[in-house]
Amino acid sequence: MAKVTNEFFTVAEAAQHLKVSSDTIRRWSKKGLIQASKGEHGERLFQRKELERHLSKNSAHDRGWEVLKCSKSKLNVIELFCGAGGLALGLNNAGFKTELVVDIDKNSIETVKLNCPEWDAKCMSVTDLDLSAYRGKVDVLAGGFPCQAFSYAGNKLGFGDTRGTLFYEFARLIKQVQPKMVLGENVRGLVTHDAGRTLQVMKRELELLGYRVNYKVLRSQFLDVPQKRERLIIFAVRNDLNSEIVFPTEKNYVVSIRAALKKVPKSDGQTYSLVKKKIMEKIPEGGYWRDLPEKLQRSYMGASYFMGGGKTGMARRLSWDEPSLTLTCNPAQKQTERCHPSETRPLTTREYARIQCFPDHWKFAGSTSSVYKQIGNAVPVNLGYHIGLAIRKMLNDYPKNPKSPALLAPINEKQLFLFD
Repeated sequence: MAKVTNEFFTVAEAAQHLKVSSDTIRRWSKKGLIQASKGEHGERLFQRKELERHLSKNSAHDRGWEVLKCSKSKLNVIELFCGAGGLALGLNNAGFKTELVVDIDKNSIETVKLNCPEWDAKCMSVTDLDLSAYRGKVDVLAGGFPCQAFSYAGNKLGFGDTRGTLFYEFARLIKQVQPKMVLGENVRGLVTHDAGRTLQVMKRELELLGYRVNYKVLRSQFLDVPQKRERLIIFAVRNDLNSEIVFPTEKNYVVSIRAALKKVPKSDGQTYSLVKKKIMEKIPEGGYWRDLPEKLQRSYMGASYFMGGGKTGMARRLSWDEPSLTLTCNPAQKQTERCHPSETRPLTTREYARIQCFPDHWKFAGSTSSVYKQIGNAVPVNLGYHIGLAIRKMLNDYPKNPKSPALLAPINEKQLFLFD
């Protein structure tokens, strides 16, 4: 294969180096299999290192599915907005001691208690939470805080800019605890919300609390997760600690659905109506609504047929040899279909759990619809593990010979923005 020497490549140039068509490059980019940035005129550009990563990438089915774990640490963590425990379990697997987890959802906390009765798990709103007793006793305070819109006021300082939001409560509890590090987790869309101002307000709030802050969008499919799921990760290190902020860097392989669902336990799941099943039976593996005859496209899509956008989640069947699309809270929802690669049915709850890297023994409380919601909203467990390894590096407690170690690198904010 020809060595890539330029720094940036157009779609056509990238296709030539990877020996595929330009359409394939565009499809890989849309699927999140190869990363692109935007040029001056809005065109897709691919960095040399990204093409080299793709050239060296192992075939998906060569990498097996597993829940990653490493040696224990003395570091501890409190997590707010913990949900069904995906991030908490990932951090625990990375060696952290879980002091406390909090969520307002009853079924989610019951799920955590079923699996980790030794954890202190509280079902309550963070607005009623007081963590004064933990001041100076916690290494990491983590939280996937819901992101409501709030106003941006460039001339104001302090909590006033976020008052009335759950980020305000998160910041209030950080001030109480004064942890060595703060871990924030959210959707990628927060990066561009209100032209980036929302995230800048949050960053400023954390800096006013005495922390150095940086952030990055992590792509789960390149961090031992069989799913194309992007999450914004915010790290804040207390100013008195002399630690460089680092993030996990992507691996040169992915884990396929085939690997993830090997010998998956049977479980409950949603079903299709007879009408929808007849439609989905006509969709090939990896296909979507455009693979239907035009007459069926129009009848199935309705008014959406005439709207803009690719609508690639509609009537979508997954592919065995790729990671899953991002799991939603409902695998049979028309806009975000998650159909089994070869059977004409939605993914089951245990298949959902495998793709989010929950171990097979992890039980979920509540109805089937609640279980889908808990799993769909979770941070992938293996992503949490890699985040934990990065935190251990920053706090000078990196484990010896960790399972699936990720390279760690300082963040450049220009790396943050991925092509839509």
